[in-house]
Amino acid sequence: MSGVATAIDSVLLGAVRPFGPQGLPSGIDKQPAAGAVRVTTLGLVGDGQGDPRHHGGPEKALHHYAFDHYPAWRRDLAPLSAEAAAVLSRPGAFGENLSSAGLTEADVCIGDRFRLGTALVEVSQARQPCWKLNHRFGHAGMARAVQQSLRTGWYYRVLEEGELASGDRLALVARPCPGWSLRRLLHVLYVDRLDMAALAEMAALPALAESWRKLARQRLARREVEDMERRLGGG
Repeated sequence: MSGVATAIDSVLLGAVRPFGPQGLPSGIDKQPAAGAVRVTTLGLVGDGQGDPRHHGGPEKALHHYAFDHYPAWRRDLAPLSAEAAAVLSRPGAFGENLSSAGLTEADVCIGDRFRLGTALVEVSQARQPCWKLNHRFGHAGMARAVQQSLRTGWYYRVLEEGELASGDRLALVARPCPGWSLRRLLHVLYVDRLDMAALAEMAALPALAESWRKLARQRLARREVEDMERRLGGG
């Protein structure tokens, strides 16, 4: 457990601006922060969310995306979209607050607690990509591609507020659910989607965000997968 650590290479904040063809408010276009930033239970001071129903809040206070995934996205998307090539030229393409290398969904588990700068954070859920990524990357299938790749990024809840700056370390201090890597969670959600035994485990994970446990309970009760099309292509 002590070996799970990395440096936060970029801390990113986004102001709410009109986004997409309908000009809907969004904070997805995030820029590097200058100096230390306050980490609160609702996220980074100075960071905005245009749709608080689906973004932000205590269970999605901070979004982390592995810069390790960028080379594969550049290889796959740059020939398809000039917009994709532009946004993938630096961290922040996926609207993340935290960018690092050396830590991916295969290395992080639900409920992992990390010391982040002087704050203490806990992994609450993976990301469910939505249609805004399609506009962000100029590629109509981007949200679906992120979902199918299982390279979604993840969210933290903040247990202890503090401060964070680029270059600070993210160091694991507790791992209560070692059998539930984010990679496994995403596999259950998007690949082997009606694995009843895994869904029952998922529904009982106390550190997992309630919305994800509810989704697992619904699949168990209905024995079918929910409609994802509005999330992936709507708006």
